[in-house]
Amino acid sequence: MSRTKNRAAISSARPSKKELAAAANKGLRDVIAPGLKVLFVGINPGLYSAATGHHFARPGNRFWPALHQAGFTPLQLHPSQQAELLQAGYGITNMVNRGTATAAELEADEFVKGRQRLATKVRRYRPEVVAFLGVGAYCHAFRLRGAGIGRQSETFEGAQVWVLPSPSGLNANYQLPELVKLFRALRTPQRR
Repeated sequence: MSRTKNRAAISSARPSKKELAAAANKGLRDVIAPGLKVLFVGINPGLYSAATGHHFARPGNRFWPALHQAGFTPLQLHPSQQAELLQAGYGITNMVNRGTATAAELEADEFVKGRQRLATKVRRYRPEVVAFLGVGAYCHAFRLRGAGIGRQSETFEGAQVWVLPSPSGLNANYQLPELVKLFRALRTPQRR
């Protein structure tokens, strides 16, 4: 099956209401390897992602288009092609690995525990940059009152820290063109 046909077949297989309901509290496998350029850290899997087993899978999520348009990938990957990110030196994990309909369902202590689990991963895999996709989640995890978008002055377990807006379609504050601009800033060599 060609890549185009395969992508079309996968994108038409949407989870049913029953499958979405069954995905509550289900986690996702990390897309991770040693020595990544960037480890992207999502807030938590939505039900659509938990049901499909793919990060940022819900139609309308802007992660994959922003990643491509910012130059991280030569083609826009389908969520089912997430493992291809590793070949380019990028990975994905979540702050809280529990599927919910919205991040508002998460408890504050889940973010702190998620930060502790993430610290273990960062020490083990040693990515150059850890990019948090969600300002609020970053602030909850590190018990901060606020944080700006972009590179942060502190490091996390030896990795540079970047904070970017959540690419979720529920985040109306940042549209795709602005997300692309922010993702592109992360990708540029000046980040080092």
